Amino acid sequence: MDRPVPIAEIIEGRHSGRTVTVRGWVHRKRIVGGKAFILVRQEGEVLQCVYDKAEVGQRVWEEAEKVTLESSVVVRGTVREDPRAPGGYELRGEDLEIVGLSADFPIKGGESIEYLLDHRHLWLRSRRLTWVMKVKHSVMQAARRYFIDNGWWEVTPPILTGSAVEGGATLFELKYFGSKAYLSQSAQLYLEVLIYPLEKVWAVTPSFRAEKSRTRRHLAEYWHLEAEAAWMDMWDMMRIVEELVKHVLERVLEERRRELENLGRSLEPLKRAVEERFPAIRYDEAIEILQKKGVEIEWGDDMGADEERELTKEFETPFFVTHFPKQIKAFYMKLDPEDSRLALGFDLLAPEGYGEIVGGSQREDDYDTLLSRILEEGLDPEDYDWYLDLRKYGTVPHSGFGLGLERLVMWIAGLDHIRDATPMPRYRGRIKP
Repeated sequence: MDRPVPIAEIIEGRHSGRTVTVRGWVHRKRIVGGKAFILVRQEGEVLQCVYDKAEVGQRVWEEAEKVTLESSVVVRGTVREDPRAPGGYELRGEDLEIVGLSADFPIKGGESIEYLLDHRHLWLRSRRLTWVMKVKHSVMQAARRYFIDNGWWEVTPPILTGSAVEGGATLFELKYFGSKAYLSQSAQLYLEVLIYPLEKVWAVTPSFRAEKSRTRRHLAEYWHLEAEAAWMDMWDMMRIVEELVKHVLERVLEERRRELENLGRSLEPLKRAVEERFPAIRYDEAIEILQKKGVEIEWGDDMGADEERELTKEFETPFFVTHFPKQIKAFYMKLDPEDSRLALGFDLLAPEGYGEIVGGSQREDDYDTLLSRILEEGLDPEDYDWYLDLRKYGTVPHSGFGLGLERLVMWIAGLDHIRDATPMPRYRGRIKP
């Protein structure tokens, strides 16, 4: 058998007039007037294969009649241009081998979201979700390239932890050889350990949040890109975040323009984000903007999805919000030396109503101040004795951030719901399949 060629190469015009072999799955099929039109799908691309009963042998025609949706097949024929065909090319079929004949496929079209989620293992074959997964691939590869090219070290922090990073209310608790342990909410504390030998570190890990929220942007399990660096203050880290996001956007626009267009995503907001600086406003200013827009929010309140969505209407690019009240941020954030009510933290919000995609801060590097903050939050210092040690033995100014990969993909791909940014979405009330 000839080496199979990718459908993507065919619709790029690289095999016109050639006889080729293609492997894939039957996406659509119809038989009209002695001709079988079989759409074969491969990695989200489709190729129309036309079998003429008068030209192919009896065996091939019987296979064309028998083949069902989602059957895996090997097809062979001559490529020719045809503007009526999807992608502008089709295969004039000569041979057809059914590798795995599919039973009656349970997804016909028009099913409810819950039905599709229950059959997610099959729904992932849809072209739309395939395009999203390709976008996510490019996002992750671009992020990795940014860190490698700029001298950061990729590390592997643990997923099981003995203490909370953000708050006990959102921890998944489990038994660990008779002791209490938790699924990690964030790798941050362990990344802080690693800046002492390596200075600039990053990791991509799953994170888990037992939040009761079930909104369009919440997942109980998501992929977390986190970075931490010694000798950097909050503003240094904000510059890193902006460079990283712009680098990711540039690569995605270069590699996944076709997928974005297929998803119906307007490219202009993404191009604008690459070309323009990300503005930065303080929390105080954000509250004033929201109050002028009639939003019921007071200084000291946290901003939820609705408030963030309203705020993003004022900006055409991602933008930073900084200097939050300390009571709504984590204990490890350094306090503003000019106003101890404020934490030196920042969020990066995506425009078009998408909201927060990155959260970061300068970390508290003073032992006594950090211990005081732990006690203020009602946490047990013994759970953080190792973390406090970092401030006893050669402490340095340092900062870091966490980026939710699914939230970033959701914005880049223009998705309506975060569940489509991950293969098997996990959130309150859903663990199947």
